[in-house]
Amino acid sequence: MVRSRSAWKPEVARAWRPAACGLVVALLAGCGAAPPSAPSVETATGLPGGRRIERARAQEIVLRALALIDTGYVFGGRNPEAGLDCSGMVAYVYEQAAGLRLPHNAAQIARLAQPVAREQLGPGDLVFFNTRGFAASHVGIYLGDGRFVHAPSSKGRVRIESMDNRYFAPRFEGGRTLFAD
Repeated sequence: MVRSRSAWKPEVARAWRPAACGLVVALLAGCGAAPPSAPSVETATGLPGGRRIERARAQEIVLRALALIDTGYVFGGRNPEAGLDCSGMVAYVYEQAAGLRLPHNAAQIARLAQPVAREQLGPGDLVFFNTRGFAASHVGIYLGDGRFVHAPSSKGRVRIESMDNRYFAPRFEGGRTLFAD
């Protein structure tokens, strides 16, 4: 018996996407040596003691961000189950991957991080944009190769964009880092 193409249901495929991404993250995480010890969660209001995270956490940050691809956008969203906005996505990823609790506000996150020149951006660094007429109104996580992951309000899903995208390129305000180096 030949299966018809109409048996494929995109909503079923979308439902499995988060689980598949989680499996990929788990498999990739297992490729390294011994797993890093679990970080303690620390509130980043002023980054106590000038605390910065180790660059070794960059891969985990990127993998956690990529696992959120296709998660729905919700203004004020703080977790993948309910939906995420841009700063909620960044705060969620950094807390899960590095134990660093960030504010749920792009401009406040920008004030906590150190500036990085665009050509010096590394995976896991943050990129800020003026998309609403004020400084640092949008944030994403830099992946490398001129790409970043973010939770945009348009089209309603976490996705990857190019820094050279005709919408984002003129709105780019700068890169920032929470890494120690």
